[in-house]
Amino acid sequence: MDPLSEVLGSLRLTGGVFLDSRFTAPWSILAQLSAEDCNLNPETPGQMIAYHVIVSGRLFVAIGDEPAIEVGAGEVVLLPRNDPHRLASKPGLAPVNANTLVQPSPDGGLASIIHGGGGELTHVVCGFLATENLHNPLIATLPRLLRLDLRESAARDWVEASVRFAARELTQGKFASSSVMSRLSESLLVEAVRNYSSTLGEQETGWLKGLADPHIGRALALIHHNARTAWSTEALARDIGLSRSAFVERFTALVGMPPIRYLTAWRLQTARLTLRETRMPIAQLAHSVGYESEEAFSRAFKREFGMPPARWRRGQA
Repeated sequence: MDPLSEVLGSLRLTGGVFLDSRFTAPWSILAQLSAEDCNLNPETPGQMIAYHVIVSGRLFVAIGDEPAIEVGAGEVVLLPRNDPHRLASKPGLAPVNANTLVQPSPDGGLASIIHGGGGELTHVVCGFLATENLHNPLIATLPRLLRLDLRESAARDWVEASVRFAARELTQGKFASSSVMSRLSESLLVEAVRNYSSTLGEQETGWLKGLADPHIGRALALIHHNARTAWSTEALARDIGLSRSAFVERFTALVGMPPIRYLTAWRLQTARLTLRETRMPIAQLAHSVGYESEEAFSRAFKREFGMPPARWRRGQA
């Protein structure tokens, strides 16, 4: 398994398709994914990623005031932070809230939308990825919108076969989620992220640049999959097959900070979001992110954010 897939695996992603949409021009909708759309517990997902597979036709997609982007058959649009977005047959049309158009399946199968003015047909299959994790640097460092051309994807054959499988099942009103569709959803994200990371300049540093390197990507996967482990620089270097000095130099050059500093920052960012989103006791939280004692965690948290965790949590409340 490659490092990107390993890190995504550590997120415990679930996914599937939830909506079969057929639009005829002119049309325009405003959409945002919700846990209810995907038959998920509203309190469960920490993060959700929406995606749209354009099966046939074409559409324009836009987020906020950003310029609309045209996509066509064989392309996928992913929204890593599940931003509200507009889909339309052309820019400038007044959108209709997509929630008002959704028609539940009478037999409990896949929901659908049939909408528009009767012109050119665009067929879109809408899917999702969800994780209970409250924070992950992969999602945090991605742009608000990713575009993937399946015709140029390294996993094109498998993805296209899965999409064809989904299309056959959709015509029979089957499944909103399945193991095949979860794997398809994750593959679309992996391919989109890999495609995006290949466009980053040589001078850029950061998590994605490190992930693209076979050795440093493996180290990042180890850190994120086992954040509670008492990692040392030597242990990480040994596990990925580099000398200590070569590992530190390479990691720092690509990611922008030394490996143990990165590990500490990742633990504390995770802790901060958990403090904000849950009522987990601080001693339990300290252990969950790899600290042996509440005191050690509190000292590290204060160094990073300027105040102890209990005080920071009260300020957020």
